[in-house]
Amino acid sequence: MDLSSLAVILQAALSPNPQERKAAEESLNQYQYTPQHLVRLLQIIVDGNCDLAVRQVASIHFKNFIGKNWAPHEPGEQQKISPTDKAAVRDYLLEFIVRVPSLLRVQLGECLKTIINADYPEHWPALLTWVKCHLQDQQVYGALYVLRILSRKYEFKSEDERTPVYLIIDEAFPPLLNIFNRLVQIPSPTIEIAELIKLICKIFWSSIYLEVPKQLFDPNVFNAWMVLFLAMLERPVPTEGQPTDPEQRKSWEWWKVKKWTVHIMNRLYTRFGDPKLLKPENKPFAQMFQKHYAGKILECHLNLLNVIRQGGYLPDRVTNLVLQYLSSSISKSNTYQLLKPQLDIVLFEIIFPLMCFNDNDEKLWREDPHEYVRKGYDIIEDLYSPRTASIDFITELVRKRGKENLQKFLTFIVEVYRRYDEAAPGYKPYRQKDGALLAVGALCDKLKQTEPYKSQLEQMLVQHVFPEFRSQVGHLRAKAAWVAGQYASINFADQRNFSAALHSVVAGLRDPELPVRVDSVFALRSFVEACKDLNEIRPILPQLLDEFFKLMNEVENEDLVFTLETIVDKFGEEMAPYALGLCQNLAAAFWKCMQSAEAEEDLDESGALAAVGCLRAISTILESVSRLPHLFPQVEPILLPIMQRMLTTDGQEVFEEVLEIVSYMTYFSETISLEMWSLWPLMINALDDWAIDFFENILVPLDNYISRSTEHFLTCKEPDYQQSLFKVLSSVMTDKNIEDHDIEPAPKLIEAVLQNCKGRVDQWVEPYLRITIDRLRRTEKKYLKDLLIEVIANALYYNPHLTLNILQKLAVATEVFNLWFHMLQEVKKSGQKANFRREHDKKVCILGLTSLLSLPSELLPEESLRQIFRAVLDLLVAYKEQVAETAKNNEDEDDDMDAWKTDDDEEEEDDSDKEMGVDTEDGDEVDSQRLHKLATQVHAGDEDDDSDDDFSDDEEFQSPIDNVDPFVFFSEIMKVMSVSDLRRFQILTQSLDFHYQAVANAVAHHAEERRVEIEKEKAEKAASGVVGKQ
Repeated sequence: MDLSSLAVILQAALSPNPQERKAAEESLNQYQYTPQHLVRLLQIIVDGNCDLAVRQVASIHFKNFIGKNWAPHEPGEQQKISPTDKAAVRDYLLEFIVRVPSLLRVQLGECLKTIINADYPEHWPALLTWVKCHLQDQQVYGALYVLRILSRKYEFKSEDERTPVYLIIDEAFPPLLNIFNRLVQIPSPTIEIAELIKLICKIFWSSIYLEVPKQLFDPNVFNAWMVLFLAMLERPVPTEGQPTDPEQRKSWEWWKVKKWTVHIMNRLYTRFGDPKLLKPENKPFAQMFQKHYAGKILECHLNLLNVIRQGGYLPDRVTNLVLQYLSSSISKSNTYQLLKPQLDIVLFEIIFPLMCFNDNDEKLWREDPHEYVRKGYDIIEDLYSPRTASIDFITELVRKRGKENLQKFLTFIVEVYRRYDEAAPGYKPYRQKDGALLAVGALCDKLKQTEPYKSQLEQMLVQHVFPEFRSQVGHLRAKAAWVAGQYASINFADQRNFSAALHSVVAGLRDPELPVRVDSVFALRSFVEACKDLNEIRPILPQLLDEFFKLMNEVENEDLVFTLETIVDKFGEEMAPYALGLCQNLAAAFWKCMQSAEAEEDLDESGALAAVGCLRAISTILESVSRLPHLFPQVEPILLPIMQRMLTTDGQEVFEEVLEIVSYMTYFSETISLEMWSLWPLMINALDDWAIDFFENILVPLDNYISRSTEHFLTCKEPDYQQSLFKVLSSVMTDKNIEDHDIEPAPKLIEAVLQNCKGRVDQWVEPYLRITIDRLRRTEKKYLKDLLIEVIANALYYNPHLTLNILQKLAVATEVFNLWFHMLQEVKKSGQKANFRREHDKKVCILGLTSLLSLPSELLPEESLRQIFRAVLDLLVAYKEQVAETAKNNEDEDDDMDAWKTDDDEEEEDDSDKEMGVDTEDGDEVDSQRLHKLATQVHAGDEDDDSDDDFSDDEEFQSPIDNVDPFVFFSEIMKVMSVSDLRRFQILTQSLDFHYQAVANAVAHHAEERRVEIEKEKAEKAASGVVGKQ
């Protein structure tokens, strides 16, 4: 297709007529793989005589095609672009990327990024030569633009992937430094100069983000760069040409230059300026940086902050970054000494005013309260917020240098309170009071553990915080609620003060101002957690929940859901009357979040968190009413649509939370409905397609279906649940690309089938044994080996005759039993058994091997019989010891908890007796040493390098064999043998050595004890049932 024809098709792609657009798109798709098509598209993009809209359509089509097809996404995938076309595209891009308008340059820049990531350096070695060449001619901007993309490729690469960076720095940084030097010396620089300097800053940033390249360790080279960066830091931003619009102003190129310069200085200081954090070979660099540059940067930063003090403009992001540097400077003695003389000015004339409610807050509060709330709770906003950085500075100052600063700062706060109290209504410094409340709330952790303030907190709250619940100023009501929540956990000498604050916070839920209502919800969570007498809340619970859901209809905020979870958790089964309404409202809130996401084609962070929060709250409600199974059928119709939709690919973001709801619904409900069974195929399909990472979560509901609705699992043929389960487990277990760790739920599900369907799934024993043995032969992970052997044990317990025949038919019986007995004998360096470490593992092995003892003599040779008999005795002894140890640990647990509490109380007491702060620049190092010591102790205790992270002996595990006592089971089998084949029984018992005879006698004795205990437990249970009926 020639250029003119292609241009006509692209023009048609802009047509308002849908049919014409569709035809154009089909034509473009039809010709996209033809030779020279990409080159012609690029020719249209760079053709200045062509209509800009057509060029833009071409650039988007070009970018999308490059993104999908430049490099194969799968191994062995065929190349879709010829080498000739690729070479032409690369040359065209370099030549024209700076000549096109910025609208098109963005698209071509994305293409260049894709190509560089795929081709450099292996398939495009000439790129760096091109950059170096054009850094020294008239195409400097193009060279810088390309170099920025090239350097960004390696920004986050680990050390072993950063080798190409060193060549880039060798070749490009010397001319780059010369260009930077010339640009800085231009007396009246234009906005185009700012753009060039910004690109240089971003190139430098990407090159030093993870490590300072060795070439820059040369003091002369590094100093040459630092002189220029410091010059940019000191130089005032030009006033001429600054936009007046706030949004445009902060994005102005010269302010971006300032931001990136501060960014680089901060990165160098926090990442590379602390000798304690670096490798020994890099410490001289850090010491040089501290000595020659850290103080100078601090001085420049303080001058920047002085602009704010004098009423000038500094973008929020720059202010935030500067304050981050100041916070980092507090712990280092040399920089703190430089900061100290100006600290009062910084604290009281810069930091505190930034903490106060301001004009922008007022405007947003009044015009868009929803946005005010969103910004207040958005962690991303914190990255740009001067207020957050100010709080961090104050917190760090009192943590590291509290002794000389905490009292001084609080005296200032008290003076703010005094001026506020003395001023006449209407003339009170409301905004300063807001800042003072914010400061006190932010310092809560320090004040709650430091005398003399700790004992004065209640008085402070009553005198200065609680009165603002009734303030005529909305933002003070909101701040009072927030501060009250920060201190809800203190020990109130007068419980009436706690009650008054709680009721004020609850009243805040009905405040006419949205931000007050949201902050009140946030505070309420702390009060509910701290509440010792739930009668404070119980009478108002219905109204409380009502206000909650009104608010949830207004805003998508995860903190609302957190508070609701806390209430549900606190009241437990008392929430039963509200469970249906809660689930209805939470489901409605969830769907609202999802509809917002679909409308915007993506779920923003606050909406996503709120959606997850709704599902998590539903799980909390289901758990709280778990002993009331009659409620579950009532909530099922509300939750079923969520489960049906979100168990497909639509729900990948909330899959784990939805599976938890399915688990509760299938476990606590009296029966599993047919509607709930409709979820089985969805989970199986997801597991087979994309959800292998969620296999552990899927295991729980699938196990519930098999164990709690066994009859339906066995008898339903449309769909065939048995077949679908085997199909997916076979697919997973035979897949060599799936790691051992991800396979572990598979044998657990096979166990569920064999134990719950005993005697009814004979046809599945062989298929399951085949895939188990296949995986066992190539499994390396110990825990998975245990689980796979336990499948064989479960099959033997299911039907020993059938299983042994299958193993012999497959010619693997000897192989399997040799491996099993080897694993039973294998010990770790510590002397502990290496395998079958859980009580459940041992029990399954006991039941499986004991079942073999019931087989007739012609099926089990005497030597095998003796080996199995001894193995069972060893397992029974180990099982008995482990059960006894678990029981002892459970008895000691309460005492241990008391001991922990005592330790905590003593620690808290010690903290409260501390002086007002710890002034040490080595605070973090002390923490680091303590952690290192703990880590050393842990490793010293774990002498075995083959420990299995998956092992857990306290699993809450339920199965059909829970009621089978292994000692009684063994004893019954042996009794049957003594009657049915006395000769065999005598040979078996009389061939034992002294040790095993003693073990056998002890096991027999313990079996009788257990039989008596079991009968006694049954009688007590029956008696309690009769009493209950009466």
